[in-house]
Amino acid sequence: MYKAPTKKQLPKNKFGFKRPEEQPSTVAEAEQLKKQDSALNIIVQFKSKDNENETTGPPINISQNVSTEQLELLINNLLNNEEQLPYSFFVGESEVVSNLKNHLEGQSEETTINIYYQPQAVFRVTPVTRCSSSLEGHTEAVLHSAFSPDGTGLASVSGDTTLRLWDLNTQTPSFTCKGHTNWVLQVAWSPDGKKIATGGMEGDIRIWNPLTGKQVGSTLKGHTKFITGLAWEPFHLNPKCVRLASSSKDATVKIWDTESNHCLMTLSGHTMSVTCLKWSGESMIYTGSQDRTIRVYNTNEGKLIRVLEGHAHWVNTLALNTDYVLRTGPFDHTGEHQETLEKAQQKALERYNEAKASGAKYGGGDILISGSDDFTVIMWNPSVSKTAISRLTGHQQQINLVSFSPNGRYFASASFDKSIKLWDGQTGKFLGNFRGHVGAVYQVCWSSDSRFLVSGSKDSTLKIWDIKTKKMTLELPGHADEVYTVDWSPNGENVVSGSKDRLLKIWRN
Repeated sequence: MYKAPTKKQLPKNKFGFKRPEEQPSTVAEAEQLKKQDSALNIIVQFKSKDNENETTGPPINISQNVSTEQLELLINNLLNNEEQLPYSFFVGESEVVSNLKNHLEGQSEETTINIYYQPQAVFRVTPVTRCSSSLEGHTEAVLHSAFSPDGTGLASVSGDTTLRLWDLNTQTPSFTCKGHTNWVLQVAWSPDGKKIATGGMEGDIRIWNPLTGKQVGSTLKGHTKFITGLAWEPFHLNPKCVRLASSSKDATVKIWDTESNHCLMTLSGHTMSVTCLKWSGESMIYTGSQDRTIRVYNTNEGKLIRVLEGHAHWVNTLALNTDYVLRTGPFDHTGEHQETLEKAQQKALERYNEAKASGAKYGGGDILISGSDDFTVIMWNPSVSKTAISRLTGHQQQINLVSFSPNGRYFASASFDKSIKLWDGQTGKFLGNFRGHVGAVYQVCWSSDSRFLVSGSKDSTLKIWDIKTKKMTLELPGHADEVYTVDWSPNGENVVSGSKDRLLKIWRN
């Protein structure tokens, strides 16, 4: 939880003015310093990055050397915040990282400088630093793992044909769920946390109760090849969490009723394997395929709305600017449960609308990111247009995964070229390169406050990256083989990693 600084922590000279002990001793010195000071001072106008047309407070004369901490004090003062909240600051598209002076090149001293501010998360996640336990049980490689929406549960699936559920308090297995006849490739919690879907190599989908470890209803059969993705209908659209979508190598997507165990519709059109899918908060499903296209379907009638073309090779991965709130539904970082279903749905809708605002620049619709074997990332506004917003180059090999930060301000791309690239979530501007892995980067996952990124690699390590400094803060060795899956719990407390070495590891601060 973020704590407001105490009075002792606040710099005495918080707005860049001289302290008494720094005062000049003669009139001549005073005149000289006055000239230097006026040259170092600038006029700034604060504006909200979320509403750039409105100003906050009057223009202010401040020192060019003012730090981000001092800017934070100023904006909290201007906004009359009772509690000191953290903010990010921008001059143009450039984020102010240390002090203002570094961002003023080319700016006229005569003009007023606009400083755009944006609130950071009102809570802070402490990055994990150590492995608190190695969870044994799987007898083959761990292929996928996921925390529950409230961060209290953990599920993992493996080449050993099982789903395992774990107790995070005791860090011991709760249930081993058997039923699949081949590798279990996918696992997805329903956004209310009351159901788990798994998809297998044999093409079957099973629904499980996490409280009992028992299968719910009959097996969902219909796909003829292995399952590549699972996506539940968002909570704010239906809090009963009944409908589930699945994608398969058989080139189809199916929408299932998990109460009646019937297939409601089959979305066809792709000519090769469907590699990934997303169920958006706007009642659309986005699908990426080896046929190089992304298709947009209406989930109520199953109609094809548009086809997005732009990649020259397989589409491997998709990410939405609203992914985090769609995953966590009514649960914020506290994991608090609402009293009624209606209140929970209202909370989920509020969280969704707030997250959707990060796409306001493009009419408020979804921002979709796609990553491909053609080494590129493409930004789309798929609910509105089939034309790409921008095509982003820089990776030297295939892209494994793209992932939006929970606040929608950034997204990361992980590649076989051993690097992770950071991009601006609204403009697509390249922001930084994270290098350190010596093998392909398979997975990345964000902390819930969007300040850190964890990556898992073929080189058997995890690494924690600081988004502000764009540097690695920690390397987490421990696995004996490739790391296939990583997840950061929505409450920020745990990171899980799963490896070819058959182990799950829990990492904590």
